[in-house]
Amino acid sequence: MTNEKSTTERLLQALGYEALAIGLCTPLFAWLMHTPWLSMGALTLANCIMALVWNVVFNAGFDRVQSRMGFSTSVVTRAVHAVLFEGGLMLVGLPLAAWWLDISLMSAAMFEAGLLLFFLPYTYIYHWMYDWLRKAVVART
Repeated sequence: MTNEKSTTERLLQALGYEALAIGLCTPLFAWLMHTPWLSMGALTLANCIMALVWNVVFNAGFDRVQSRMGFSTSVVTRAVHAVLFEGGLMLVGLPLAAWWLDISLMSAAMFEAGLLLFFLPYTYIYHWMYDWLRKAVVART
């Protein structure tokens, strides 16, 4: 079995990731923040769209900087990339969360930190399960 995925499969994997995230985050964060589901669902959807756009923009910029400066993709580089990516995403989402939920910037920062704590294990588990299911499906064909 090859690990190569077509563009269509990568798109479907990303859409599945975001759809499941919305389905899990909406009720969880609505309950935690004492916010109506519809309101939290809209914010969750907006965060997913921002994350997809930020992913493209940030990674394109990071790749350009890496190419110009010539540093290798080491463990340190990956750690710096992850911190800058997640930190940037939090900064982008912070004003939206504060405005949408009508909360202070500090409360919005705590909300964004909660999202980060949710998405770290979620991302790992989703991609592990996706690869496991993909392997099982490909083995049957």
